[in-house]
Amino acid sequence: MAHGYHGKILVVDLSNHRIQIDEHDEAWYRTYMGGTNFGMYYILKHMPPGADALGPENVLTVMLSVLTGAPFSGQSRMTVNAKSPLTGAIGDSQAGGFFPAEMKNAGFDGVVFLGKAERPVYLWLNNGQAELCDASHLWGLGAWETETRVREELGDNKVEVACCGPVGEKLVRVAAIINMRNRAAGRTGLGAVMGSKNLKAIAVRGSQRPTYADARGVKRIAALGATEYKTNRGMQELGELGTAGVVLGQEFAGGLPTRNYQAGTFAHAEEISGERLAETILVDRDTCYACVVRCKREVETDDAHQVKRELGGPEYETIATFGSYCAVRDLAAVAKANALCNDYGLDTIGAGATIAWAIECYEEGILSDAETDGLALRWGDAQAMLAALEAMAFRRGRLGNLLAEGSARAAAQIGPDAQARLITVKGSEAPAHMPQVKRSMGLIYAVNPFGADHQSSEHDTSYEEGSGERSLGWLAELGLTRPMPATDLGAAKVEFTLVTQYWTSLMDTLNLCQFDWGATWQLYGPSTVAQVVNAVTGWDATLPELMEAGARRVNLMKVFNAREGFDRDDDKLPPRLHEPLQGGVSDGVRVTEEEIEQAKDLYYRLAGWDVETGNPTVARLEELGIAWAMS
Repeated sequence: MAHGYHGKILVVDLSNHRIQIDEHDEAWYRTYMGGTNFGMYYILKHMPPGADALGPENVLTVMLSVLTGAPFSGQSRMTVNAKSPLTGAIGDSQAGGFFPAEMKNAGFDGVVFLGKAERPVYLWLNNGQAELCDASHLWGLGAWETETRVREELGDNKVEVACCGPVGEKLVRVAAIINMRNRAAGRTGLGAVMGSKNLKAIAVRGSQRPTYADARGVKRIAALGATEYKTNRGMQELGELGTAGVVLGQEFAGGLPTRNYQAGTFAHAEEISGERLAETILVDRDTCYACVVRCKREVETDDAHQVKRELGGPEYETIATFGSYCAVRDLAAVAKANALCNDYGLDTIGAGATIAWAIECYEEGILSDAETDGLALRWGDAQAMLAALEAMAFRRGRLGNLLAEGSARAAAQIGPDAQARLITVKGSEAPAHMPQVKRSMGLIYAVNPFGADHQSSEHDTSYEEGSGERSLGWLAELGLTRPMPATDLGAAKVEFTLVTQYWTSLMDTLNLCQFDWGATWQLYGPSTVAQVVNAVTGWDATLPELMEAGARRVNLMKVFNAREGFDRDDDKLPPRLHEPLQGGVSDGVRVTEEEIEQAKDLYYRLAGWDVETGNPTVARLEELGIAWAMS
């Protein structure tokens, strides 16, 4: 008997309005476990090489894991995959909330979307039943109104809805998929893939909870998390301040990206900090299904921006990209940008970073008034930032259509001076953690299959002396026992990067929240992952077996990229990240191209990949039991 999963993946052929159920055995679930691994299995089998990311041949997958829906903190997450319309490489994004657990209860472990619907539709999943419904009346609506109308139509206020907003419909390449009005599968533009398929939303409701092999064990692990939260001051601060609580720490370390990554310090950091947010506009804390931390923000403003709590509050990355990236000190304006992104369906990192790039280009005379439709893009101008965001979301005018392509594609239209100011990897905008002061971030940004990402390995600061007993102890469970400075990028740090990449990859495979299960903030440690997997499924999985599942994910994504023509030359940082930072404690600090290239050589060898191409070898894929992916 299966425990923790239903054994059913729904395959929806939108072109032919046909739905079928794929059933898989226990061996398949134990091999792939969930998340991206499930998605890559279908993408590599169903998508032809060279498919247009915004065409019907692209395959969109929404996948859960064997743990999703179990009642313990940090499990209610989902993974979305497709070919990215932003990068042309694999697209990968996760989101939390209540939607993933409800989707599991609806009777399915994942959904695969093929083709393109003739007209707008949404998918309705309810207790093992699946139906495509007309969504013409929902087209053009934001996430808030879409969720409201779907619930009214289905007559159930507890239906959970994931949708693309008008941004996805307009094929903006940094479009997100939104659930709960404020939970975003943001990175790599997968909301645009939904829009390209005329797929407006997925609605889920159900009571088909999977059984657990050891229900008492699951309950014990849930209680362990609740107990840990009561004594773990770091987790309590995450609950109190959200991820916005790291703004000042990043500032003090000289790692708060400012003026499009030209500097690592922002004179007005305190004004956009998590502490200031909690003192001024925070009205409540929200949470994901069964999680005790409640780190999500609800904010309101009664100023001209009129921010409403239903659309959530900004995370650290959002505060940085719309704040310090753009030199904006107005917290209410940043909160407004976050609310607009959530309702319209925009990735806050991609949108904010693209606008920051545009501001620099305008300030330097690279973008003219004609190209900005007369909008003066200036550092620190909150109203100009918001106006650019509105233009981008709806592809209004020359500026809107330019920004809607993402900064890399926009820069390619303008020329070398614009390209020199990019902070992108593989065409994806970099998040707000600076490789100059967290050196392994430079390596992971370069080699990560879907571009620069701050949650694809553990951060260097978790592996420094004095970083805390919990972090160092749990990293030791992964065999990492030699703490070192954050600016080190020697052989031991490269090993740290790869091992923790497999670790975070495992968390994204099992769809576990990295705040609950990672080494920066944590309720649980690596050994507990094996315990909870076994309690839920009844398996006897070991930590090495689970880490192998994480390695499969990284290799499957790399195989996809290789098939699409990506190689070592694409695993590189933009010139901006090799330039010395300006001002503050990180003045003059940089990471050199030579450092990254040397680190890449060692990384590829440790990963079992070809050093010349930077891609997986057949031998490595055979070791992982996924040689089929190369065919």
